Amino acid sequence: MMRMTRREALRAGLLGTGSLVLSGLGARAAATARAKSVIQIWMWGGPSHLDTFDPKPDAGYDYCGPLAKPVATNAHGVEIGELLPLLARQADKYSLIRSLTHGINAHETATYAVQTGRQAGERLVYPGVGAVVSFFKGYRAGYRGLIPPYIALTQPQGRFSESGFLGASYAPFATGGDPAQGRFAVEGIVLPGVTDQRQRSRRELLHKLDTLRQALPEEENLKALDETERQAYELILGDGADVFNLSKENDDLRNRYGRNTFGQSCLAARRLVERAVPYITINFQGWDTHRQNFQTMRRLLPDLDKGLAALLADLSERGLLASTIVWAGGEFGRTPKVMWEEPWNGGRNHHGQVFSALVAGGGFNGGQVVGASDAHGEEVRDRPVSTADLIGSIYELLGIDTDSRLPNPLGMDAPVIASARDGVHTNGKLREIMA
Repeated sequence: MMRMTRREALRAGLLGTGSLVLSGLGARAAATARAKSVIQIWMWGGPSHLDTFDPKPDAGYDYCGPLAKPVATNAHGVEIGELLPLLARQADKYSLIRSLTHGINAHETATYAVQTGRQAGERLVYPGVGAVVSFFKGYRAGYRGLIPPYIALTQPQGRFSESGFLGASYAPFATGGDPAQGRFAVEGIVLPGVTDQRQRSRRELLHKLDTLRQALPEEENLKALDETERQAYELILGDGADVFNLSKENDDLRNRYGRNTFGQSCLAARRLVERAVPYITINFQGWDTHRQNFQTMRRLLPDLDKGLAALLADLSERGLLASTIVWAGGEFGRTPKVMWEEPWNGGRNHHGQVFSALVAGGGFNGGQVVGASDAHGEEVRDRPVSTADLIGSIYELLGIDTDSRLPNPLGMDAPVIASARDGVHTNGKLREIMA
């Protein structure tokens, strides 16, 4: 019932402002939307851009360490990190941004910048991308799914308030559990140790003991309670549980994604897209590599490679990539020069001066690179991209009018995306890779 309370709040939330934000320019923007859903792969902690999407093989051992042999992709002239060979074969489906910058080296404020397109310290705490998409594309905009419109697999990002001033109704539904286990125990939907048959038996017993409903079958309040119960059980035993039941997929496909938490989260995300869920975040933790960076890369990158490559191919094969944005990256990059000394033993620190992200689908062209870092990956060399530029591009492809305003408790002017008048330096949306 707790989850249903959130759902009802989501459906009812801020209805008074709905006609304002979805009318006029907003309605025309929605009519030209290319994307319907977003899958954000949040590489929590900040991945090294040199080891992933912006290799620098000529920079030398103090920058590349043992990962100095990037692989050619199927996009002409584009290379990526050597531990990403499967993604190299899918490069025609995605583009790389190699000149993201915000100059922030602290996790919390960098996460806020990447997720909101703004700098911390304003009077308002702005909502992240997922909450904004839920506001514009969720229940207020006609979304009718039982699954909430903003899902986090499997944990919230945790570095900032994802819903900001929009409030808890727009926070993500975090599944908990582990999709790589035999039964994906989604919190509030699948109870560990309780079979579907036992759930049905419990419901039948509840109905037998509920003499009040039997005595007053036409009571309107009880009818409303019945409808709430029906919807709750539809989540537990119907479509809600079914979407998270990965045993419905054949073993070959599950193996293709990788039988690990990240890979199976990618598969669950594809199933959520098929149910028209507007925003799905996969919180892929472990990228804060102050120590032993390269040992961690050898563990994490094969999982990223397998899961993300399978997701892109699977979405494409099912005709879903054209309407689904895939966005992979973290809050910043890592320092290009490796710290070989004790206690770091080959670690990399935080680096917000320049970092990379991958975008695909939903109106983003594939096989291209936006911007460039310098020879050592330390500074932007060409076409700086702010987080507001990236987020504004995503909103436009989703049909969200970037001139719209968001309601807030202080009644302040709160544009959906920041601009120069908000103190954020921008260089324009990513027109070079937007179809």
